[in-house]
Amino acid sequence: MIIKKIAVIGAGTMGNGIAQLSATSGYQVTMIDVLPEALERGQATISRSIAKLHGKGRIGDEQKAAAEAIEASTELAAAADADIVIEAILEKLAVKRDVFAELDRITRPDVILATNTSSISITEIAACTSRPDKVVGMHFMNPVPLMKLIEVIRGLVTSDETMATVVGLSEALGKTPVEAKDYPGFISNRILCPMINEAIYALMEGVGEAEAIDTVMKLGMNHPMGPLMLADLIGLDVVLLVMEVLQAGLGDDKYRPCPLLRKMVAAGHLGRKAGRGFYEYPG
Repeated sequence: MIIKKIAVIGAGTMGNGIAQLSATSGYQVTMIDVLPEALERGQATISRSIAKLHGKGRIGDEQKAAAEAIEASTELAAAADADIVIEAILEKLAVKRDVFAELDRITRPDVILATNTSSISITEIAACTSRPDKVVGMHFMNPVPLMKLIEVIRGLVTSDETMATVVGLSEALGKTPVEAKDYPGFISNRILCPMINEAIYALMEGVGEAEAIDTVMKLGMNHPMGPLMLADLIGLDVVLLVMEVLQAGLGDDKYRPCPLLRKMVAAGHLGRKAGRGFYEYPG
């Protein structure tokens, strides 16, 4: 299958990053979000990003123009003529299933429906469609334009053809695709989020201050960013959701979310996007 048109559902951090990357890689892109203000923020984010990349010489004039030509819509129907749809919305199974059921209805039967979920079962999402063989996970990393990995997740009945097409697309986007099976958290978050959760336990129990915990992991383990600062970047609400998926899906209390994590999410201290998490982010 030849992919020319990509529809991205969701204009948040991941959605606008996927839209930008797809456009600068030569694809015709439509970015869709039900909230007009979310579309405006997403477009503004893309504009700032491409201006910075263009100024540094990392993208050319043609790529800049392609990103500026991304179409925006508040209607899911705008995805009807896409060759592949990549969903990047709220990490809630019920919400994703509603979107996929509607995409199944409005898109051509041969269109691949991909999800950027970081932990939810591809098989469960696919079950609400008439094409579960064409439903697949494409887990991009944040920030999308810069991070090289795409985790490609095969659902129970995802076809070899679908996997081959998505792996090829990932490579065309300049990424390194790595295949993972459909288990809670896949590979990345099965390993990453429990590490972050344990760092939060260490903070809660007074083993070390946030800066000390992050410094140990950066200087002692050669991590580019400490786990608490990384949690702020990901979003503490997202980390909590992933840990809840891991605990429920694997049935093991070693994945129990730290009480401090729950408390911070309840307080709205979600990290960078809220201006406050384990660290403060003025402005």
